[in-house]
Amino acid sequence: MVTDAYYELVDASDDRGEKFAATDFVRSTWSAAIQHAAPVSALLVRGLQRCEPRDDTRLSRVLVDLLGPVPAEGELWVRARRERAGKQIELVSAEMLALGPDGAPRPVARASGWRLQTIDTAFVTHAPAEPLRPRSEARTRDMAKDWDRNYVHSLDWRWLTTPMSDGPGESWLKPEVDLVEGEAMTPLERLFVVADDANGIGTKLDIRKWTFLNTDLAVHIHRVPDGEWIGIRAETSYGPDGIGTTLGTLFDEDGAVGAIQQSVLVRPRPPA
Repeated sequence: MVTDAYYELVDASDDRGEKFAATDFVRSTWSAAIQHAAPVSALLVRGLQRCEPRDDTRLSRVLVDLLGPVPAEGELWVRARRERAGKQIELVSAEMLALGPDGAPRPVARASGWRLQTIDTAFVTHAPAEPLRPRSEARTRDMAKDWDRNYVHSLDWRWLTTPMSDGPGESWLKPEVDLVEGEAMTPLERLFVVADDANGIGTKLDIRKWTFLNTDLAVHIHRVPDGEWIGIRAETSYGPDGIGTTLGTLFDEDGAVGAIQQSVLVRPRPPA
């Protein structure tokens, strides 16, 4: 399927939820047969935001759990519901289904989101994280040349640091396709289209020798991002037993907007 989006909405009223078809832009860098977690998490956030929406609330924290490889081919469904109603605090959830080996739909990813009531607190705004350097100091690494058409081809990805160098990795990213064909992305959808890249930006491992797949992402958002570009500063710590953790800060061009944390499964690549 050739389109300038990650997904096409096939049926908005399917019994299992909104039905989607994925494009090549969702394909992972680990395997073309599975989806990158970034479009998956963004589509789940779309579901969270559209679930019984209120103009006086917004998502403050989103937790995404990847229940297994999300297939890049075949039908997908997303359904959402409000788990806890409240005047100031609500909990909403979303689930992605895909066809399993037996041909039956099964959950492949889930998200939960705390949705909080907003008021004017501009006079106490505070975000102490040091801003990222400007995009004018970043450079493009042309990573798309290393893969067939996949997720990397959907981004303008500019690095402020050298990959695998000491200290946190830093990048500016801009998605160049829509999340869903024909829809303008919301600011939080745009954030989640790239947030999962924190693991790759923060890694200190050579992708030719190691795999480092994250199983989740937890994102706390203190300010809704503005503009097309999202910045990430991230670093991954590795334990002695094949498990790591990525910690990162998310930015727009005015400063920090939130924080991300990911669990990472670290494994040596088998010999070719």
